[in-house]
Amino acid sequence: MTNPLIQLLVLAAIAIFLILRLRNVLGTRGGYEPPKVDAPEAQRRRFEVIESSADEPDHDIIDYAEPGSPAAEALAAMKRAEPSFSVHDFLSGAKSAYEMILMAFERGDLSEVRAFLSEPVADAFQSVIDARKAQGHKVEAQFLGVRDTSLAGAEFDHSNAWAEVSVRFVGELIAATRDSEGNVVDGDPKASRKQRDVWTFARHMGQDDPNWQLVATG
Repeated sequence: MTNPLIQLLVLAAIAIFLILRLRNVLGTRGGYEPPKVDAPEAQRRRFEVIESSADEPDHDIIDYAEPGSPAAEALAAMKRAEPSFSVHDFLSGAKSAYEMILMAFERGDLSEVRAFLSEPVADAFQSVIDARKAQGHKVEAQFLGVRDTSLAGAEFDHSNAWAEVSVRFVGELIAATRDSEGNVVDGDPKASRKQRDVWTFARHMGQDDPNWQLVATG
């Protein structure tokens, strides 16, 4: 055989050898197919934990009440009775209600906030207003803001879905009471003071009326 023919046979043998080796290593898949890569054992365990942790803590509750406390359990029961209930939104609404009710009381006119007061609270507030009027006293008040709002307690009656939430407020205002001649008989018209209250709001959960009523003050 001539030299060129021998070289051609050698090259063909090498080519066949390389093809067989490549088939053994890569397999015989057609087209582009990404390789299957198993996640490391630790990574699989991490995702298994995430998938199995269905009962995530409700931060809308535990941000305001100690986990496992009676208040936290009561708030959770309220949410089960009324899924749209939000502790965060409730406290925001209570903060606004506190200012409205407090200033209505100081001005001596409860008409705008009457729907948010239970009968006993409305009667108690009105009796003080009437006493001031009988003495010829008038209150001048300027509300400066709520400095702190926090959950003080919560209770839930499963028998009738009656919910009570107590809120601790620290407000700041300037208030002075003047007699019929304009003399200051209480407070200071030039100095602010802190007003600390614990108010309890209540309603039946799951009813169409979304308004909470003030049922106790302290």
